[in-house]
Amino acid sequence: MHKPVRKAVFPVAGLGTRFLPATKAMPKEMLPIVDKPLIHYAVEEAKAAGVEEFFFVTSRGKSAIDDHFDRAFELEATLRERGKTELLDELEARLPEPGQMAYTRQQTPLGLGHAVWCARGLVGDEPFAVLLADDLMVCETPCLAQMVEAYEETGGNLAAVVEVPRADTSRYGVLDVVSDDGRLVRAKGVIEKPDPAEAPSTLTIIGRYIIQPEVFHHLSKAQPGAGGEIQLTDALGSLICDGQAFYGLRFTGRRFDCGDKLGFLEATVALGLQHPELGAKLREILTFYL
Repeated sequence: MHKPVRKAVFPVAGLGTRFLPATKAMPKEMLPIVDKPLIHYAVEEAKAAGVEEFFFVTSRGKSAIDDHFDRAFELEATLRERGKTELLDELEARLPEPGQMAYTRQQTPLGLGHAVWCARGLVGDEPFAVLLADDLMVCETPCLAQMVEAYEETGGNLAAVVEVPRADTSRYGVLDVVSDDGRLVRAKGVIEKPDPAEAPSTLTIIGRYIIQPEVFHHLSKAQPGAGGEIQLTDALGSLICDGQAFYGLRFTGRRFDCGDKLGFLEATVALGLQHPELGAKLREILTFYL
């Protein structure tokens, strides 16, 4: 019996330089896809997977994220006065319960591994999820829920994975595969951003993880990896060396890389076409321009 995944870490300290000037005064995680910011999609996904505590690793200039998940009394009063009860109910339904959210700072941008390490005091001695809001997951069964189901079967450490062209392996953490049943892949190693000619496979990790708390011991060593940053994948590789299992899950659904401008636009179009009120009209607009 494995400990349940009750906690999730959201590393949201990045500067969002790819989206400047839009992100000069607004966190990239608050960029909207249709009518919800990226971070909200990630939190909803975590809630749907049974997560009960939500931890945000922030930096300067990220207060909009705090405010988004807080009450807005003046706005709520205005909606109530204008009789917009459905919208008011929708806003209130999306709020977390008191005490479910906590925030900590990553004062220096030292990499994803360092950002996760900054949440060690909040996570404690439990397995936890890590969700990167840049990766927007559109799945009939939420991606993290699929991962939790797989984790109950495997234990150990788990990441969502996708196949990429070999030329793109230098952008990702790549699995060194030891077994593959088509859904779950077991890895004997993880290599961060390898040269395509040296990549052990084309199966790469995206921004969804379930990790055992022993990872903090390895992250505390603050060993720089690819790009001079403290890499989460290096610590995961160390857990494999310690004897912990590491699996990749081929999830069912679609991933949009919203850390990239084109991926962001693609996600906006895809979710816009699915929107019950906007989809038909958006299709007409796109047809006009094409």
